[in-house]
Amino acid sequence: MDNILILDTSVGSLNKGDDIIMKCIKSQLLEITKNSYVLTLPTHVSPFHWYQVARRSSRLNIYSNAKYKFVGGSNLLTMDMLTHFPQWNINMFNYGPLTGSILVGVGAGKGNKINRYTKMLYKKVLSHEFIHSVRDERTKIMLEEMGFEAINTGCATLWSLTPELCNDIPTKKSESVVFTLTPNTNGSKQDQLFLDILNLNYKYIYFWIQGIDDLSYLKGFKNIENIRIIPPTIEDYEKLLSTDVDYIGTRLHGGIFAMRHRKRSIIISIDERARGMGETYNLNLVDREDIHNLDNMINSDFVTDIRLDFGLVEKWLNQFEPQQSSEIILNARGVI
Repeated sequence: MDNILILDTSVGSLNKGDDIIMKCIKSQLLEITKNSYVLTLPTHVSPFHWYQVARRSSRLNIYSNAKYKFVGGSNLLTMDMLTHFPQWNINMFNYGPLTGSILVGVGAGKGNKINRYTKMLYKKVLSHEFIHSVRDERTKIMLEEMGFEAINTGCATLWSLTPELCNDIPTKKSESVVFTLTPNTNGSKQDQLFLDILNLNYKYIYFWIQGIDDLSYLKGFKNIENIRIIPPTIEDYEKLLSTDVDYIGTRLHGGIFAMRHRKRSIIISIDERARGMGETYNLNLVDREDIHNLDNMINSDFVTDIRLDFGLVEKWLNQFEPQQSSEIILNARGVI
């Protein structure tokens, strides 16, 4: 049985959006991993101390020799791995067992120039054998300039949003809505107007806590008495998404996850990441600076038409051998 390693961006994360990303990635990789022994290590938290790597224990050899090492998506790459808390918490002394890692729908953080140390570390830890999957053109160019081959597949959360699924998403508003917020003192005026618009247009209003500070941020607003709080778990969110409900909010992956559950969704863009993904993949967006336009969009009919090159996704997935099932014989009773 092959071992396959998944580097999990949800461990130690302060944002349940990482849980959504990893749930989607594991689902998309199922044909590759289903008959293998799947190992998991964190990215946000350092997986090994340098002295553990230096001792070259047999345990570390299991990770080192994994057939594939997949790195979960999110805004993982940085321009400076010497920062105090990089998203991928590795360094030149402990990266060894992760050599040959393959990116899955990964993006890069802010900045335009990678420093020498960071470039050297990526060249050592990332696979030069397989094509990497990235979520945007900027990250693709970044990797190509370092000598890697990459495909812009978009975030893995989008890979299930086929035209057939999108056709099942309602075009008219529901009586209920689930919303999300992103704490931002500069956007509090627009967010209050956002809440007022929801109160005017929906009979039942739910708030899903995606980030660790989201609830305390909500409590700073007026007219929130009728809002029902959904606990910050994927299970509670999915339970709500099994009902007739719209999604509107600033949390990009909260909205994409709602669409995966065939829910009419409006993303409120608050940064270039959401705007860029909205333009590239045709997401239904309202910019927070134009939040006064939200009322008209809620009350209009609109279709969901995600435009993703599924051929590129297939090209990336087809690099890897689907794992064949094997018969396990229990000799004691001759049971197969």
